[in-house]
Amino acid sequence: MKTLILGAGYAGLAAATSLKPTPGLEVLLVEQNNYHTFETRLHEAAAHNTRVTVPLVPLLRGTGVHWEQAAVENVDVDAREVLLKDGRVLTYDTLVVGLGSVTNFYRIPGLAENAAELKDVSDADEIFTFVNRAYAGDYTGNRDIVVGGAGLTGVELVTELAQRAEQLSKARGLPPIRIHLVEAGPKILPVLDDALRAKAQKTLDDYNINTLIGHRLMQATADSVTVQTADGEQKVIPAGKIIWTGGIQARDIVKGEKLEKGPGGRIAVDAELRAKNYPEVFVLGDMGLALNEEGKPVPTTAQHAGQQGRLTGKNLMRLAKGEALLPYVPNTLGEFVSLGGLMAVGWMKLPWNQKLAITGGIAHVMKRASEWRWRQSIE
Repeated sequence: MKTLILGAGYAGLAAATSLKPTPGLEVLLVEQNNYHTFETRLHEAAAHNTRVTVPLVPLLRGTGVHWEQAAVENVDVDAREVLLKDGRVLTYDTLVVGLGSVTNFYRIPGLAENAAELKDVSDADEIFTFVNRAYAGDYTGNRDIVVGGAGLTGVELVTELAQRAEQLSKARGLPPIRIHLVEAGPKILPVLDDALRAKAQKTLDDYNINTLIGHRLMQATADSVTVQTADGEQKVIPAGKIIWTGGIQARDIVKGEKLEKGPGGRIAVDAELRAKNYPEVFVLGDMGLALNEEGKPVPTTAQHAGQQGRLTGKNLMRLAKGEALLPYVPNTLGEFVSLGGLMAVGWMKLPWNQKLAITGGIAHVMKRASEWRWRQSIE
């Protein structure tokens, strides 16, 4: 059974590293980078130049998985062909698609052209370089930063940047840069309950981050954004750096006449994470529209992508052995949000569907523990 795994993000890498050499199972992992990126820590790389990658080759030892460094141009599931950007075509019997998402700019004028993203290491490098340059003695441009989107990524980024700005201000005797967090919705961090959200907001306030809730970003230029309140009032915010974390959409890279797609371009999958009408194609992570027991879309988070990847790895081996596939049962273990330094807020799952709220240093330790568990699962 010739199997291709596309992408070494959380889902694809979990699938690959869950495998063991199995008779009849031939697996090739296609990934454009020679490393895996811990995307949940990119905010640390953006603020502190923290290393957030790990080489791929050592992770694949003992799995029987071969690796090809290449970028995917598109996938034709009707022809069972994968076109690479170098012009080569790969065929398969079974396909695992874990190519992740791209930033959704929602057609906001000027945003895609003028805003940085936080999707990979090069984005983090760009932000880190700007912050350092803003604290150079000969810098004369605008030093303010506008971050659009107050979800997990946006809040983690602004708090980490604020901490870094405080450090640089003390070290170089310059005033801190001004950071604006713009959110169109009625609240920050919708994944958290009100009590934890209030603690997170207090941290933002303590860092003097200008949080603009209920402000829709309407337009971006090279040096400013225009925002609008619910009552229609508009104002312009000058900025030296604009960063957009306000939304994602599945990569529009998989084509098939019978594919079913849902919100954000995610591909509808069955109980075993196979694309509907294409039982030989598994679609994982941000690209797949998996549903929970209540029929609601599973969140596009690293923990769920990892769960889907590990299950798919098991199912690939079961396929090769002629065994029945196991269904996907999502399990949200908790959610933690870094708030700069050793501060975090979040919750962990307890028996009988109870949640334990955790804040401060202990929450930071719990978030690190979840990242450590992920690292252990792929090594």
